[in-house]
Amino acid sequence: MTEDSNLLGQSGENSEVEIVHLEGLKHVRKRPGMYIGKLGDGSSPDDGIYVLIKEVIDNSIDEFRNGFGATIDITLEDNTVRVRDYGRGISQESMIKAVSVMNTSGKYTSSGYKKSVGLNGVGTKAVNALSERFIIRSYREGTVKSAVFEKGVLVEETPAEATAEKSGTEVIFKPDNDADIFGNFAYREEFVVSMIKNYCYLNMGLTIDFNGSKMTSQNGLLDLLDENITSDPLYPIVHLKGEDIEIVFTHTNQYGEEYYSFVNGQHTIQGGTHQSAFREYFGKSIRDFYGKNMEYADIRMGLVAAISVSLQDPVFESQTKIKLGSTKVDPNDPNSMTVQKFIGDFVVKEIDRYLHINHDVAEILQKKIQESEKERKAIASVTKVARKNAQKVSLHNKKLRDCRIHFNDTKSDSKNDTCLFITEGDSASGSITKTRDPNLQAVFSLRGKSLNSFNKTKQIVYTNVELNLLQAALNVEDGIEGLRYNKIIIATDADPDGMHIRSLLMTFFLQFFPDLIKKGHIYILQTPLFRVRNKKETLYCYSEEERKQALSKLGANPEITRFKGLGEIDPDEFKTFIGKNMRLDKVTLRKEDAVSDMLKFYMGKNTQERQDFIVNNLNVEVE
Repeated sequence: MTEDSNLLGQSGENSEVEIVHLEGLKHVRKRPGMYIGKLGDGSSPDDGIYVLIKEVIDNSIDEFRNGFGATIDITLEDNTVRVRDYGRGISQESMIKAVSVMNTSGKYTSSGYKKSVGLNGVGTKAVNALSERFIIRSYREGTVKSAVFEKGVLVEETPAEATAEKSGTEVIFKPDNDADIFGNFAYREEFVVSMIKNYCYLNMGLTIDFNGSKMTSQNGLLDLLDENITSDPLYPIVHLKGEDIEIVFTHTNQYGEEYYSFVNGQHTIQGGTHQSAFREYFGKSIRDFYGKNMEYADIRMGLVAAISVSLQDPVFESQTKIKLGSTKVDPNDPNSMTVQKFIGDFVVKEIDRYLHINHDVAEILQKKIQESEKERKAIASVTKVARKNAQKVSLHNKKLRDCRIHFNDTKSDSKNDTCLFITEGDSASGSITKTRDPNLQAVFSLRGKSLNSFNKTKQIVYTNVELNLLQAALNVEDGIEGLRYNKIIIATDADPDGMHIRSLLMTFFLQFFPDLIKKGHIYILQTPLFRVRNKKETLYCYSEEERKQALSKLGANPEITRFKGLGEIDPDEFKTFIGKNMRLDKVTLRKEDAVSDMLKFYMGKNTQERQDFIVNNLNVEVE
């Protein structure tokens, strides 16, 4: 009998119900997604292996926020992570219990930890359970005690002995590469660096040394926004701080709204009650200042902002703590003000005060709002006609083969696995449609090359049928909060036409929905260039180097097929490329990418300049 059948309570037709109790950390290993979200292979910053790092660092951050240990050392080598802080050191008496017995924590009874993140007694236990090897050491008052675990099971314990090391806690772990846990995973340093930078932005005075490189922040969220903004700000970044709240904001000429929100140092990438309150009261404060009935959409168009709050015992919507659910500042106090009022009062008062003092910013902001209003009304005038034209090409008439579960379906546990493939041509769309998982994978079929949207206003999104239907499929007309798929995957042929279509789509997203890229929703599908096989084995190769390796492995006279396009790949073979082992390249956007200059060069009217660049940089290999 399988453990799953036991859990379901059925072992046979006439059997009695049988209940299975999973002792210790076995439940974490059985259901890891309940504790760290999706597992993943490390190719996405929200994969579980990064959650493990975060859970360990959170404890060190809580020490710093309580006044102990201004430095944290972190190393990452061969997929093994070491985190050493210089706080008080975890209690040596309860150290083993604290990392191996669920729902135990030294923070439950300590008022000093009430504004921390890790209060549920799960964090390091999950790290321990999901690591092939986990070591913890407590340096405390001149002594050190250590323990070693393997897959959550204690295998070695060293009693306290004298040491000259500074007080603090050290954790070393390597995630389990078991096929049912993380499998063939690999850490990507850029994701870890991004996480560490956020910790520094939110904890001024803290220094984190990562692999010998020290990171710190002198200006908090101001540094964060300056690091992440990819368009020129229209006015200097506004930085406002109060007790348990900090906000920064500016406007740019980009479309949409962009937010970075945090609770007790935790990056709430899906927002929550604090972010919603900020959006609402930012609009209200601006409307009140100018004394005009402005549309909130016009006020927030091009807004880039960050908000950080500290709350008592924050409530999150999942164990991974990426969306705040708290409605009160202190849920233990029946008279506590709501999160909405706490944030609203601060935002309205401080922004009004700032704009009354800084008249130049107030003028720039008013002009920006007026321009947004003008464009919105222009779009409204063409929307009726655009929608009428779009109805002639029904979204669900061969354009969109939808999936059954959507990203914004809060009742679904699989919403983070949803994706939309954007393809070109009936053959490629047909192959993916026949092979896809209809529960999680949708397909949008382009008709030829989309319009080059560079330097166009957003009116073009409504007047061009293809772009209008794509926006409708994604459900992002009013912002990415309504996004219907977690991954948007551009799936085009690996030839010049395919590359051109990819460039046109990327221009569309960069121009009108850059936050989709910044929030990590846009990907490029990698499909094989070659199939190399003999009678015993078939190998798919994504590069010339992989083809040479396959030839070396399979020996003499294998059959080699060169795939020229997605439509040439048999639907049965597509299962290999869009299933569990699907290869995706995430599209990223950084300040140094200089988006405006990049789009102007690659998608502008400087045809001769691009041609000269290609000729001068052409690298021809002759075998």
